[in-house]
Amino acid sequence: MTELLSARAEDDGVAITYRERTWTWREHLAEARAHAAAILSVADADRPMHVGTLLGNTPEMLTALAAGALGGYVTVGVNNTRRGSALADDIARADVQILITDAEHRGLLDGLPLDGVTVVDTSTTRWAELLSGAGELTPYSVPEPTDTFMLIFTSGTSGNPKPVRLAHMMLPFAGPPLVDRFGIGPNDVCYLSMPLFHSAAILGGYCVALCGAAAMAPAKFSASTFLADIRRCGATYLNYVGKPLAYLLATEQQADDADNPLRVAFGNEATDRDIEEFGRRFGCVVWDGFGSTELAIIITREPGTPPGSIGKGFSGVAVYNSSTATECPPAVFDEHGALANPADAIGEIVNASGTGLFMGYYGDDSATAERLRDGMYWSGDLAYKDAEGWIYLAGRTSDWMRVDGENLAAGPIERILQRHPAISRVAVYAVPDETVGDAVMAAIVLRDTTSLDPGEFAAFLADQVDLSPKAWPRHVRLSDDLPTTATNKILKRTLVEQGPNPEGATLWHREARSMSYRITQHHTGSTDVPR
Repeated sequence: MTELLSARAEDDGVAITYRERTWTWREHLAEARAHAAAILSVADADRPMHVGTLLGNTPEMLTALAAGALGGYVTVGVNNTRRGSALADDIARADVQILITDAEHRGLLDGLPLDGVTVVDTSTTRWAELLSGAGELTPYSVPEPTDTFMLIFTSGTSGNPKPVRLAHMMLPFAGPPLVDRFGIGPNDVCYLSMPLFHSAAILGGYCVALCGAAAMAPAKFSASTFLADIRRCGATYLNYVGKPLAYLLATEQQADDADNPLRVAFGNEATDRDIEEFGRRFGCVVWDGFGSTELAIIITREPGTPPGSIGKGFSGVAVYNSSTATECPPAVFDEHGALANPADAIGEIVNASGTGLFMGYYGDDSATAERLRDGMYWSGDLAYKDAEGWIYLAGRTSDWMRVDGENLAAGPIERILQRHPAISRVAVYAVPDETVGDAVMAAIVLRDTTSLDPGEFAAFLADQVDLSPKAWPRHVRLSDDLPTTATNKILKRTLVEQGPNPEGATLWHREARSMSYRITQHHTGSTDVPR
């Protein structure tokens, strides 16, 4: 990373465009060197040189990232959606000694125990004085390829977030293939609206701009202002993670949506329907892949990827039975396309070749060891693979449900429900059955201006020949939105904790052997369910 940035030091092409201002690479990197010098002037060289960033997607965040590489210290991407003790725990877990923040985020630290942490607010005169008085940069170190560039926390969908070591070599490794694939160059503008404290934005957006010498347009994601923002900054490339495409497609379509400069959208976890519809509606190519924050699992869609599949894995990616540590047999499908051998075929996605690019969790050897068992990396993601090697997600390891003595996985059910044109986002999860085992619950968000009633939903389910009767949701929740992580992943554990009768939602219920639904709770404040 240090070499990659240094090579742009005399580049007068545009590096950053933000609101009404632009920075050249020369200007950007000069500011980054001054930033690093100021940070090092107040740092304790006897402690881990870890500098946290509690910032949004702004030029200050981009400068902090570059400063860490040029200054030879570790940048810690602090999740700005965390609050209270959880935020304090993240900062402590990563051994942050200096925390950079701004006026927008400074209040999040009020009342937190931050012993030994020096807080630097970039909106204050003190920071301006540090910058002006720091002098020339003397780097703390000259990083090697495997040295840590950033500590990036996992999303936290299945437990407390853990800091992953992202090596310096990863950005020059990940960027060029995307630059080549999409023809990214100095005339392009990379729209960075995914959180820059997370690996998806760093490896799917930031490094693409760096390696292609393209401009970066940092932004806060908003479905309502997205298109105007893309047009204003001239964005030609964007990256996404989680459900942003679904959020955008849920808005009302306009006749001129495709009248924009966007060429490419690259990301992960979009549905087949959203990939196709987004490309058509906004006039761009959408390329979707799958990867873990730990960078040990990489799966990409190739031409000919079957519906529902996320593609084929890089070398070593396989599906294993976690109990026997043996590879699962290929998936078998019945005449309707339903998975006929789920108990045998569904397993955990692994890297059977070893750790891949996973450098371990910082300060958490036990969590690292849990991921690295039997000489393999275990992802925690369930999937099945067909005889030709195509991989289909089945959810997280916590997404298994035991319904009427049969094991069901959430992923295949979610894919079927998303076929309904009114459904924007859906999460399927287990709640306790009133007798024994689990009952299937589906939390649904509808698209703007659409509606769905119980009878229509039941008729739709009956038409899905590949949906087992046991997989029909017993409980349906319709809400304006669902709890998500900062990277737009639905927090199923929160939904599970809320149980089958959460407040603030419209609820439908189906009796055990019935094929019809009745309304058990009606939320009149909802804007996207029928009154």
